[in-house]
Amino acid sequence: MEPSHCSSPPLLLLFLVFFTPTMVSSLGINYGQIANNLPLPENVVPLVKSIGATRIKLYDADPHVLKAFANTGVEFIVSLGNEYLAKMKDPSKAQSWVKSNVQAYLPATKITCIAVGNEVLTFNDTTLTDNLLPAMQSVHTALVNLKLDKQVTVTTAHSLAILQTSYPPSAGAFRRDLVNCVTQIVNFHCKTGSPFLINAYPYFAYKGNPKQVSLDFVLFQPNSGIVDPESNLHYDNMLFAQIDAVHSALSSIGYKNVCVQISETGWPSKGDGDEAGATPENARKYNCNLMKLIGQKKGTPMRPNSDLNIYVFALFNENLKPGPSSERNYGLFKPDGSQAYPLGVPAINAVSTNSSSGGSGSTPSASLPPASSSSGYLAITSDSGTNLSRCESLLLYLVPFISLALRLSFRI
Repeated sequence: MEPSHCSSPPLLLLFLVFFTPTMVSSLGINYGQIANNLPLPENVVPLVKSIGATRIKLYDADPHVLKAFANTGVEFIVSLGNEYLAKMKDPSKAQSWVKSNVQAYLPATKITCIAVGNEVLTFNDTTLTDNLLPAMQSVHTALVNLKLDKQVTVTTAHSLAILQTSYPPSAGAFRRDLVNCVTQIVNFHCKTGSPFLINAYPYFAYKGNPKQVSLDFVLFQPNSGIVDPESNLHYDNMLFAQIDAVHSALSSIGYKNVCVQISETGWPSKGDGDEAGATPENARKYNCNLMKLIGQKKGTPMRPNSDLNIYVFALFNENLKPGPSSERNYGLFKPDGSQAYPLGVPAINAVSTNSSSGGSGSTPSASLPPASSSSGYLAITSDSGTNLSRCESLLLYLVPFISLALRLSFRI
């Protein structure tokens, strides 16, 4: 049964266009902390600066991190885990959380966005889905009440599995059962000027069918590419095709100028025997080529003049993450601060480590969720019950790309 808050808005709203300020193309990085051996946050600052990252996405609102990056100019997305959506529907709790975890660090720490929930719609959990938009609205209202809404926006991150159709990119469309919910959420972005976040991993397409999917196509290496038969646009990498499929899906529900940001993308440097392509060399090519593209301020074929807003996953290898070996090896850096593979930047020493064992954050109060929330930080792949359906959905999304590779006989 569809959630009651997901009813269709008036037709006029479907065709509203909203304009966001021009974004400066810059590198973002996901700073996960599901580990017990990571550097102290103050030692992370030079690592972030060494790769030219100016934006960080946290999976919590870790006070140690927010204090360490005070007066650095680095922009932050802080997050609220899925398990707190029900609580955040309560305006008083939302306002208390914003006061303690956002307002308290401004303006020294440049918090610009709050991500409420992660990939909620593809869990097929009606309770989570019911609570998502009300929680986002409640947090935004708290920002308005505190006069912070002009500098801090509210959003949520989605899996690419919210797409029903992904090929060709010009035919991108959302899952039919999610259209109403997505429309309501995008309308919220439209009214508040916040970005639409997508987690995108071309790695999964290659892992799913390494004999047929072109490694060059997914690693941004020279290749013949593909031509969208409808738009006649040429694509030489899968990530851009995925991003433009999202643009098309948004256009199909009446929103042609939404600011789309890639909140997660990356490549593992190590994996199990059945995880094809998870090598240091492939990870180096993917992430280094991606960072070069970001630096070139090169848009996608469908949005050539729009700067890329991409957050690489992840800053560190995280030794306590569950699942296959790849889960623990997405980092650009090892816990001692050394590079997981050559990044083309000087090495930085960051050997001092935290004493905590898996994540960090403040002590929770009696009525509010803690600032840190490891369970809101979902595994990229997992054999566990809830995440299995997520992976199945993602594989269904990737089928058109894999089929495309088969039809075009890409060179490996």
